[in-house]
Amino acid sequence: MKKVKQFMNPTFLSRLVMALAIILTFVAITVVITHRGTTRVVAEPTECKTVVVVASGDTLGKILMANGLSNSDVNTIANALKKDAGISTLRANSDKIEFVRPDNDSPVSKIVIIPSPWKQVELTCTENGGWNCNTINVERDTRAVYKSGEIKNGDSFYLAGVRAGIPAGILIDVFDLLAFEMDFERDVRAGQHFSVLYEENFSDGKKVDNGRVLAVQFEALRGNVKMYRFKKSDGTSGYYDENGNGAIKSLKRTPINNAKVTSNFSSGRKHPVLGFTRAHKGVDFRASTGTPIPAAGAGRVVARGFNRGHGNYVKIRHNGSYETLYAHMSKFAKGVVVGTNVRQGQTIGYVGSTGLSTGPHLHYEIIKNGTHVNPLTIKLPAISNLGDKDKKKFLEYRKTLDESIEMVSKNPNWFIQM
Repeated sequence: MKKVKQFMNPTFLSRLVMALAIILTFVAITVVITHRGTTRVVAEPTECKTVVVVASGDTLGKILMANGLSNSDVNTIANALKKDAGISTLRANSDKIEFVRPDNDSPVSKIVIIPSPWKQVELTCTENGGWNCNTINVERDTRAVYKSGEIKNGDSFYLAGVRAGIPAGILIDVFDLLAFEMDFERDVRAGQHFSVLYEENFSDGKKVDNGRVLAVQFEALRGNVKMYRFKKSDGTSGYYDENGNGAIKSLKRTPINNAKVTSNFSSGRKHPVLGFTRAHKGVDFRASTGTPIPAAGAGRVVARGFNRGHGNYVKIRHNGSYETLYAHMSKFAKGVVVGTNVRQGQTIGYVGSTGLSTGPHLHYEIIKNGTHVNPLTIKLPAISNLGDKDKKKFLEYRKTLDESIEMVSKNPNWFIQM
């Protein structure tokens, strides 16, 4: 009863009313401040952006003038792009141009040319009507992704790689690496396992493209082949085996990737055209007419011509010990003549069936110190091995990378942040 009387006391009631009034005032102020803040954010002006994808027939001038720029602007911008960014032409269906205006009714104040996902060129209009050009390199979020697979009955390495989820471009790079150590026609068998660690490049959380092969492993017939990409102290990069020896040989065993061997190296083979037995001093690879023939190694063309047996052929000298010969070409590559220096992988001609041949194929020979040797079995020299200092660093790097590969191999959704 005393508590009720105390509650009904006028003094107590007045204090209660004042407290409620203060609380309601505070809430009202909070609501007003919040409301005003929200209104202010909404009222801020936004830029107007227009993106143009360069189409066939487009020119820089045509695109700029279509977006309200003058002839004077076109000349100034073209000169700035050539001088400061090295851009003189636009590529259809590839390059993008972004036009930025303060609002819909204002002239263009900034132009962004995007020649690649990793490069942007910004042109900003100055107060006196000129244009400043600035090149910006977009930072890559590079992740190393691990994929592994197994050769099944009837598989080629390519089919097994696609099934394992390895992109086609990465598989081509792996072909080029492994071709130094193995023959994909003879060395691939059911039950063999392989794995690839390669880069995926992201920007703003979205994958843009694939990068380089970082490591590859294949259970070949001659033993487990392993290769690792490593950057040396001089800034150059290469591929090395698990001991730090150069994995890239001076010559490839099989110049044309994934081509079927139709005739092996032999000291006595019945010639399919002449009908009698004689030495077959190279290996024949079946391929369609017109298939590009790459040089098996860097060197200088020492012979190019036609004879009855080889048809159209090219001979390359690689150093004081090794030469290679490519026969039965349908035609020679443009610019490949005697005296031409060629790089490894450069197209020197195209598959054909000229000379004594029963169908389109490449006849490939390796000559060591003047003697023909079997391209599929000869031990080929490496281009370069690591020095002591780099080798020590490589072995530490390889150990760390192998441990990381072991972890991601057990967790398919993981990747290695590079």
